[in-house]
Amino acid sequence: MIELPKGVHRVVARGREYFYWHPGRGTGNSGPRIRLPNDPTSPEFWVELRQAQGMSGATDTMTVGAVIDLYETSPKFKELASGTQSLYRRQFKVLRAGFGQWAAERLRPSHIRGIVEGMAETPSAANNFLRATSAVSSWGIARDYFSGSLVDGVEAFTTKGGHKPWTDAQVKAAHDHLTGYVRRGIMLALYTGQRGSDIVRLGWTDVDEGGFRIVQQKTGREVWCPIMDELAAEMATWEKTPGPFVRQDSGKPFTRKLFSKHFDAVRARIPELAGTTIHGLRATAVVRLRRAGLTTAQIQDVIGMSMAMIERYSRFADKKASGKAAVVKLAERRKNG
Repeated sequence: MIELPKGVHRVVARGREYFYWHPGRGTGNSGPRIRLPNDPTSPEFWVELRQAQGMSGATDTMTVGAVIDLYETSPKFKELASGTQSLYRRQFKVLRAGFGQWAAERLRPSHIRGIVEGMAETPSAANNFLRATSAVSSWGIARDYFSGSLVDGVEAFTTKGGHKPWTDAQVKAAHDHLTGYVRRGIMLALYTGQRGSDIVRLGWTDVDEGGFRIVQQKTGREVWCPIMDELAAEMATWEKTPGPFVRQDSGKPFTRKLFSKHFDAVRARIPELAGTTIHGLRATAVVRLRRAGLTTAQIQDVIGMSMAMIERYSRFADKKASGKAAVVKLAERRKNG
């Protein structure tokens, strides 16, 4: 469902939908009622709405808010994962609040930089805003709504830490203490390296010749992820019923966000898991596969992660292994010397 702006009203009569611009309807300040096109997902709907609102003096003048409206109803936006759509919409509220009434061609990177720099105390949020703005900017440039890139020269913040791989001790604690549906989800994440949004959808129907055939929700990429012996042992205790492996007590499926909340509650009772995140298990899976001798390309086929991220986590694993080897070698030298 499209969220209609304030003043736009949907009327259903004889099974058909009609849309009107009627600000102040039912009040003493009611304005004229103006009929709008019947399809709120069409560009024509939003163009006529802007004309009715008096926000543009000509049909070829677009406000920043109007461009965002059109982008949110475009096929390009609809291709995005639902979580990404929600993230972008939240960031667009900031863009609308600051510049929604401006002519789109007036907006410049300096304006975006001002917002990003003002969010310095929350760098992750600033980067999310920059990412969403970049998306609507690219879409708008291709349609001549913006005179140039809105993010040209605007640098993202370098965030520290991120989602760290779980340590061997933390993995052991998960095996020792986790139970029920939370254990299932964590074991699936640990041994497949998939995102939480995919973990909560996995079920028996996704098993294909000793692995999971997964179409990742975020990227739309299809991967075949082998079921490791450790995970196979876990799955041997699971009932073979329809639906996802990870379900609530009521039998309803989890969303990624809801499962994360349940994991957070369980994690708070296990001191060894302090600081861990579900997403960190993607890095953990990379480290484990690297230790097993897989190449970057092979890990990419298994997990469906970008090569850049795999290399980043692999360097961590390689340096750790190299450091341990150096300690052993030095110990041998002292013993023989």
